Amino acid sequence: MAENSETRKKSEFAYERRNAWEKLSDSERNLVFQISEDYRVFLSLNKTERECVRWFDAEARKNGFVDISQAKGKPGEKVIIRNGSRNILLAVLGKESPSKGANMVVSHIDSPRLDLKPLPLIEDGDMALLKTHYYGGIKKYQWVNIPLAIHGTVVRGDGSTVDLVIGENADDPVFTINDILPHLAQKVQGEKKLLEGVEGENLRVLFANIPVADKDLTEKIKETALRRLHEQFGITEEDFISAELEIVPAFPARDVGIDRSMVGGYGHDDRVCAYVAFRSVLDFEGIPERTAFALLVDKEEIGSTGVTGIRSRFLYNSFGALLALYRPEYRENELREGLADTFCLSGDVGGVINPMFKEVFDPLNSPHMGFGVILEKYTGSRGKSGASDASAELMGKVRKIWNDAGIVWQTGGLGKVDEGGGGTVALFLADLGIQVVDAGVGVDGMHSPFETVSKVDIYQAYRGYGAFLKDA
Repeated sequence: MAENSETRKKSEFAYERRNAWEKLSDSERNLVFQISEDYRVFLSLNKTERECVRWFDAEARKNGFVDISQAKGKPGEKVIIRNGSRNILLAVLGKESPSKGANMVVSHIDSPRLDLKPLPLIEDGDMALLKTHYYGGIKKYQWVNIPLAIHGTVVRGDGSTVDLVIGENADDPVFTINDILPHLAQKVQGEKKLLEGVEGENLRVLFANIPVADKDLTEKIKETALRRLHEQFGITEEDFISAELEIVPAFPARDVGIDRSMVGGYGHDDRVCAYVAFRSVLDFEGIPERTAFALLVDKEEIGSTGVTGIRSRFLYNSFGALLALYRPEYRENELREGLADTFCLSGDVGGVINPMFKEVFDPLNSPHMGFGVILEKYTGSRGKSGASDASAELMGKVRKIWNDAGIVWQTGGLGKVDEGGGGTVALFLADLGIQVVDAGVGVDGMHSPFETVSKVDIYQAYRGYGAFLKDA
């Protein structure tokens, strides 16, 4: 007779994932919901990189952080370094100079979305439409027939700037992208592959429909849109050329599940890790031995290029600025040696097992929702292309820190080997000699307009990042 699996003894030497909810005390459970609610509010308010940086900067200053230009270089001092409007570094100065290394978490604050083209406004089919260029990896069909908002900054012809958000307040209009009705979709969509059902050039945002009463104009509806834009924001069509306008979902993040165990919303990838990294530095207690900092960057979804991506000189220059607080006349080799002695978590999300598509996951090595923060040795595609592949020593170091601190964590990988893959900023950090490993929160529905994360995973990542910054 077969032995009942429930009474079967488990090996003391085997690895076993643990459901993080089952490991919580009552007081911890309250903290899970508290920090998750703080995060949900943050996610609802900040849907662009600029908005995130402004919010992080303002909150940090409320909590005693100062611009690095005002810093005295005293251990325990809290400093801010900005790279324009899309990068921010928040540090707690350590007792030792960064020439001996630092502890850091790096996350990105950009998310897949739709950007407006430089000249987006057209009139077609008795409608005014905005042409877009999608940013990052999206499933285009997920972005049609949902309410959309416009967020961004416009630099006007006279050099002045205006920030605008349309579609988030209850009395705002929203926007949408027209899909074809199912009655007429057989040939234009039904015979295509799923990912080809909506083409990029057809991601055109419905913007206006009333024509102006001017018989001499050929594009009367477009004129209505232009007049409204000028009345409300003082901008003209040429101003679109010097604008950063992003189309994002027009709904707040919400609790998900009858037990309110999850948060659903736009931009978890990677604002959930960015928020947790920020909170870990903001809530840091005491004076660290080594400088602890969070670096929040842009452009990860399109290769980390540009002056605000991790491949720019911002991190290198910022590390030098921190060194200069301890010794203004530091030598270049001190900077390089400091980076080589730095330990880093590349704080990026991982894809949890989706019960609808279990066949693309490796159940032994893919992360599970609600089982804690993910520690991921490598990312990359197929043959580890684009991975930094952390060393056994670094994996062991983080394991010990987290186990000693009682962090609930799990190993992770992005699905089966031949299914595809993805990358993070880790390989670019490794290029500087930094010892780096990926660690983050699991996400379901990644890169969609409405992703889902577990609240307990947010909490364990917060604790895990904090323990790492203190003890790495």
